[in-house]
Amino acid sequence: MHQQLETSLITASTRGDYERRTGAVNVPIYLSSTFHQESLDSFGPFDYSRSGNPTREALEKTIAELEGGTRGFAFASGLAAISTSLMLLSAGDHIIMTEDVYGGTFRFVTEVLPRFGIEHSFVNLSNLDAVEQAIQSNTKLIYIETPSNPRVGITDIAGIVEIAKANNCLTFLDNTFMTPLYQRPLELGVDVVLHSATKFLSGHSDIIAGLAVTKDELLGSKLGFLQNSFGAILGAQDSYTLIQGIKTTSVRFEKSTETAISLVNYLANHPLVEEVFYPGLSSHPGHEIHKKQAASSGAIFSFRLPGKAATKIFVENLRIPVFAVSLGGVESILSHPATMSHAAMPKEEREKRGITDGLLRFSVGLEHVDDLLADFEQSLEIVTTHYKESRSLI
Repeated sequence: MHQQLETSLITASTRGDYERRTGAVNVPIYLSSTFHQESLDSFGPFDYSRSGNPTREALEKTIAELEGGTRGFAFASGLAAISTSLMLLSAGDHIIMTEDVYGGTFRFVTEVLPRFGIEHSFVNLSNLDAVEQAIQSNTKLIYIETPSNPRVGITDIAGIVEIAKANNCLTFLDNTFMTPLYQRPLELGVDVVLHSATKFLSGHSDIIAGLAVTKDELLGSKLGFLQNSFGAILGAQDSYTLIQGIKTTSVRFEKSTETAISLVNYLANHPLVEEVFYPGLSSHPGHEIHKKQAASSGAIFSFRLPGKAATKIFVENLRIPVFAVSLGGVESILSHPATMSHAAMPKEEREKRGITDGLLRFSVGLEHVDDLLADFEQSLEIVTTHYKESRSLI
């Protein structure tokens, strides 16, 4: 029987032997590093937990089902998932990377991969002509973030996949901001989907985790070999915790998105706010493309204040949101990309991408919308008062 994704979020993890044997509604936590083998000549499905663990396997099968892929893999962090997947490449290969990319990915691609002879070019992936022009004879991968971090840029997934296939390239897509609930990259032809599962899939700011899903079995076997070789796997306890977080993704994400729309509309009409970046706004350059390839505008937006002084006053007078790195938790999280998520990116590279000192990223949690609106209003009022008194907030 076909199930809606909201149902699979709940049921996918409990389709193993343990459910049939015991009736357990939760996956057991197998806190075992090694497993007894009955025979000298043939081993069971598990031998050592780096290579496979029943709790982690339940999680990996769950994310594969949710993304519609053949193989799922759970890693110790989102960056572990990204870096291990990028090691599918070989010396002499070339990557086309989206310009608006997470700072940790930028660091790995610019400072680590060149030591292994893997080249890269940063390209505005919203410009398909620029992507085609950037293709080289040794281009093997186009790496996508959509919506991207931190300015919530949108890439035409189907358009990039068409270019990639015409040039015998793989496509990877970081789906952290949308989750499989709202965006289905493999159905659009992407080869590998990546998640920082620390974020919306976990949803409680309590674990660090990464996930990867492959479209075909051959690529899955290659990535499985790398996962075992590098060993940056997710432990059984965190796998269990992530499974529980996944079960509530739908209700959390829907509520946070509803609140995000109200906050975005408020900020878009505030005289101190220079820009708001959110694909749900009709003014967003990627609005129409996002509507075609995603089922929600999401719970992340960014906005720009006049300068560092205004940003400092605003941040330090908010009362409800956590001011911290990361996103996707039940608590609203305000971040300053220039000094947090993208601190690893040189200043000149940040500024090329519009990541200025006045840019803030907001991850909407589950607080009451009226409380968040009132908090934004009182903090912006303080900024306005300072502006009137000093005539400058640069």
